[in-house]
Amino acid sequence: MPNQTVTPTTAERVRNACAHAEQAVLALPGIDPTPTSVHYLRQCGDVVIAVPSGSTAAVLIGNSSPGGAAAVLELTDHAPLPLREPVRALVWLRGVVRAVPVPAQRALASEVAKDHPDPALLDVGHTATLLRLVIGSAVMADATGAESVCVDQLRLAQPDPFCTVESAWLQHMESDHGDLVTQLARHLPPKLQTGAVYPLAIDRYGITLRVEGHDGDHDFRLPFSAPADDIEALSRAVRTLAGCPFLNGLRKF
Repeated sequence: MPNQTVTPTTAERVRNACAHAEQAVLALPGIDPTPTSVHYLRQCGDVVIAVPSGSTAAVLIGNSSPGGAAAVLELTDHAPLPLREPVRALVWLRGVVRAVPVPAQRALASEVAKDHPDPALLDVGHTATLLRLVIGSAVMADATGAESVCVDQLRLAQPDPFCTVESAWLQHMESDHGDLVTQLARHLPPKLQTGAVYPLAIDRYGITLRVEGHDGDHDFRLPFSAPADDIEALSRAVRTLAGCPFLNGLRKF
């Protein structure tokens, strides 16, 4: 039976984008946006953020009421390839940001490190201060448009199972398997087959190609016939789309 689901849910896409985002800024009323060194969306639905200890944001939140202050966290998901337009998605998480008590900051940093071992967590308690954003709403924008997602759906959603290896896979496809990308590009509409084609994104449901043409950039998604549950299935699904399922279907990239 053909795959009825061809793309992750909006909540899953938000989690994927947050996991991939290397850049994020915290916006508070009346001050310039503050870059964050750590931004981790926890399964419970809040975001642990690290900002410079001497920043206006850290001081402002530290002096705010226990209820916190209204804030927006903007995260940018960049493609892992040097594309003409590198931004794949933007996510805005709006809610209330609160200070984390100083005695609890190192313990919280250690908890985050279990799932998100970011070296910047080592600065917590020294040059960085932890904050916690309690999300009230989430919006994601990419080439398909902008969509909102309710917080309950965001709490229930899981990142794509291949989220942590996606960048390496796309880079490997581009550098070592240009023939595979060429084969995949045969599925593009005729009007898109004259531009330069790059693998933009991959998940358990399909692969997205970026076409850089003379008339601008275009993204085109190729769904798998069935969701991939492990690396072998993902490799087989990509090669099936490329037209070589048997000879090379079980070879890893």
